[in-house]
Parts: sequence; C-alpha cells; structure tokens
Amino acid sequence: MHDTPILTLTVTDPEMTAALAARLGRRLTAGDAILLHGPVGAGKSHFARALIQARLADIGRYEDVPSPTYTLVQSYELEDVEIWHADLYRLSGAHECLELGLDQAFENAICLIEWPEKLGKLAPEGALSLHITAGDTPEARQLAFSAASGRWHRLLADMSGEILS
Repeated sequence: MHDTPILTLTVTDPEMTAALAARLGRRLTAGDAILLHGPVGAGKSHFARALIQARLADIGRYEDVPSPTYTLVQSYELEDVEIWHADLYRLSGAHECLELGLDQAFENAICLIEWPEKLGKLAPEGALSLHITAGDTPEARQLAFSAASGRWHRLLADMSGEILS
C-alpha cells in the first residue's frame, strides 16, 4: 500500500518491541488503523498485544490479551474508544472481512490488523503500515513504518525523537 518507509528501526529484543508498541499505542485515537505485515513468527501479535496491554494498563485494567488467530477478532473496550485486534490469516478474501464488521470498526475504533493483505481494497487509505522482519540476532527485528497520511509522518517523527534521545 505504502512502500517507502517513513521510519525504520531495529529493536534488539521483545521488550524493546513492547515499549515501542506502548509508546505508539498511547497516541492512537478512534479511526486509526495499523496494518501489521510480516511472516509467521515475525512478532505481529507480540506488537499488537503489547500495545493493547499498555492501553489497558493506562486505565488500571490488567487482563490476558490472547491472539485472535482462532477467534479472528478480539475487541477491548477502553474508556473512550474500542480496540479491535484482528488476525485475517485464515480468511479467504475481503468479503469475509466485511462479515466481521471491520469496515465499521475502521471508522469508530482503533484497529490492529494482522495479515492485512486479505483486506484487498477494504484496507483503509489512512492506515499506518508496519512491516516486521527478522533482524541480525534471533530476538532482533527490523520495523519499517510507512503511510500516506501526514499525520503519521508527524507522529513518527515525534516518536523517533523520543526513541533516539
């Protein structure tokens, strides 16, 4: 969808990935979508779960955040917004995404979508794409963020300043 990365980072371990996800998650609002790309085992679910757990912790809630591999969608009601975490791996096409109600969630919720290529033309234009690939060590990952929206460019520029300081 958006091939040129705005920000590329190397994280050295799962804890660093979780911290980055938490930082990003605290800046998300209703209508934001993150499309999580990467092979099986890349860390898409880890990133999404860390983001969700941070948002829940911010309102004093601590709960298990399971992978939606089998349920397809897990949702979490926060005080002011709902988070949808979807794993589209087992879907055969975009029509099944409509049956899940993702089109409505893209308007009203924060959406974290694993295997977003299954969305086809339903993928929101204003989404942030995150491509996760293996790094130089078994726990390291390369994270490449891309988006068309200027909002994401500004947000990621602010975040990169925090990360690098």
